[in-house]
Amino acid sequence: MRAIVRDRYGSPDVLRLEEIGRPEAGDGEVLVRVRAAAVNSADCKLMRGEPSLVRLMGYGVFKPKQRILGRDFAGRVEAVGRNVRHLRPGDEVFGETAGGAFAEYVSVREGALGLKPENLTFEQAAAVPLAGSTALQGLRDRGGVRPGQRVLVNGASGGVGTFAVQIAKALGAEVTGVCSARNAELVRSLGADRVVDYATEDFTRSGRRYDLVLDVAGSRSLRALRSVLDPRGTLVLCSGEGGRRIGPMGHVVGALALSLFVGQSLRPLAAKTTAESLAALKELVESGKVVPAVDRTYPLSEAPEAMRYLEEEHARAKIVITA
Repeated sequence: MRAIVRDRYGSPDVLRLEEIGRPEAGDGEVLVRVRAAAVNSADCKLMRGEPSLVRLMGYGVFKPKQRILGRDFAGRVEAVGRNVRHLRPGDEVFGETAGGAFAEYVSVREGALGLKPENLTFEQAAAVPLAGSTALQGLRDRGGVRPGQRVLVNGASGGVGTFAVQIAKALGAEVTGVCSARNAELVRSLGADRVVDYATEDFTRSGRRYDLVLDVAGSRSLRALRSVLDPRGTLVLCSGEGGRRIGPMGHVVGALALSLFVGQSLRPLAAKTTAESLAALKELVESGKVVPAVDRTYPLSEAPEAMRYLEEEHARAKIVITA
């Protein structure tokens, strides 16, 4: 099969298209013919091996253990292993893997897959799993959003943010989205009640208060984010750039420690795509409440360009690779 491989950490220049052996479905696994795979910021960080802490977490200290990047994907079931209960060859599926989706085939455990929403293309479906699960779990599970609450999404035009705006509206919230001026119309079209251009307005100085702030951009300090929360409000941290060594861990530890002494809830999010989250997202998509926003698509051979575009152009919505 064709796959995008790399043997060292670095820029998109380390990626290359190569013919390699096709994986097989192990016990409890499903072999999927990949039709589309989404590019995530996590893929860019793993490509570069940054922050350094990730290298010590099983990804390879000096060179990557996982040659093929790519987490989100959609495609057709090619074969199933023993103990697979609910999927059959020919089923159209979407899901997430720990790595390997930038290829024509990927083998994944059954629990990480769901049936593809019937009203989506493979390209749209590939955009859903990680970003959609992050938004869903951040708002519903960690944030506990209720109808009528005021929600602010910082980073509303990105992959997670575009899902967060729509899911918050589906949960009955009043939504404010923070993004650049060029993406304001997109965020409005997704249902945001109010859009803030971060270049011309500092949302932390507006005097408005929110029941929940979902911080996707990771561009503001804890103090600044807390300043727009109600006294009993909730801050959910989905991101944070941090330094090249430990990344957002300092931000996360600071939030957990501070949460012990203040009335506000400061909650880091470690999202995980599950069968339940995929089923919930499928229902939201098929009901028309959530529509994946795809910025650009690239063929598999141009995966390095897709990664470069995400890193350098601050792409809005999702970038998808077709295989």
